[in-house]
Amino acid sequence: MSTAPTPLPEPHQVSINLGERSYAIQIGAGLLDVALDRCNLPPSSDALVVTNTTVAPLYAQKLIQAIGKNHERIHTVQLPDGEVHKNWETLNLIFDALLQNGCDRKTVIYALGGGVVGDMSGFAAASYMRGVPFVQVPTTLLAQVDSSVGGKTAINHPLGKNMIGAFYQPQLVVCDLSTLSTLPAREVSAGLAEVIKYGPIADMAFFDWIEANIGRLLARDPGALVHAVKRSCEIKAEVVGQDEREGGVRAILNFGHTFGHAIEAGLGFGQWLHGEAVGCGMVMAATLSQRLGLVEEAFVARLTRLVERAGLPIRGPALGAQRYLDLMRVDKKAEAGEIKFVVIDRPGHAVVRGAPDDLVVSVLDDCCDQPLSN
Repeated sequence: MSTAPTPLPEPHQVSINLGERSYAIQIGAGLLDVALDRCNLPPSSDALVVTNTTVAPLYAQKLIQAIGKNHERIHTVQLPDGEVHKNWETLNLIFDALLQNGCDRKTVIYALGGGVVGDMSGFAAASYMRGVPFVQVPTTLLAQVDSSVGGKTAINHPLGKNMIGAFYQPQLVVCDLSTLSTLPAREVSAGLAEVIKYGPIADMAFFDWIEANIGRLLARDPGALVHAVKRSCEIKAEVVGQDEREGGVRAILNFGHTFGHAIEAGLGFGQWLHGEAVGCGMVMAATLSQRLGLVEEAFVARLTRLVERAGLPIRGPALGAQRYLDLMRVDKKAEAGEIKFVVIDRPGHAVVRGAPDDLVVSVLDDCCDQPLSN
């Protein structure tokens, strides 16, 4: 007796409301199997698909077919894969492709890949001829729930992550959940870090749901994935709509990132995936919240268990306390050399504040592998 296949969930759309810079996030399975609408894209003869050497063989041709009716000429450029390549040298490969193909200021850049491809494509779009339209087509869970949404674009510097970039919004975000089927398990776990963060900072009911459905998410159940991506994008859309350029409330989206970025830079970009560093960073930030008297120890234990169940590290590398502090002082939230942390002042709500160095060091001592020497 044959078993009918599980029907795919219905597509969803989430809107980012930013006045004339507003755009839609399309979420569903098989979106690249049909022609993509032009939406609010200007008429353009040329398009450039920016992807990487891993994603190109899997999905580049699908995307080219999906946008074929919208452009006369579609060019492609394949970047090397990995966070270690998120730099000026790789960024120039995009500019080379644009210039060599005579692309004008109406050319549309399509970012096909994970967060690295999306960030660099967006930065190139913001810079080329002082701004050309671009579309995010994220193929990793982390990019679908976080980095493709909100207009942050950047490259890394050896001294700090995402320190060189621009705020530049896409015209459209297309989250095809089918692309997650080819994602390595480690990348799925990394993406779940950015899903989990939305609970402590904004929605504990969502956190409850993640706890109950973490197995389904790890197994890439379509129904669970569509809810996780949709709710994550809704929360981020609400925050970005209030604070597009991170002058205030948007900083709460960096929960776990101050510690996490230090881990990435301290180990060398690419040693830990971004989501792995953020997962561990959330444990550190929650511990700091508890040491500041803001949340109970039971909350920290609950978050730590969920991070671990997601397949993420919960103990940081032994970089040395002073090295951590030096790296965190380069963080974008730092002010006049004072490190600022996103902390949880009550479950479901976050604030940005400083903390004494000795308290931070005590957190590092308890949350990192030993020995953690200064």
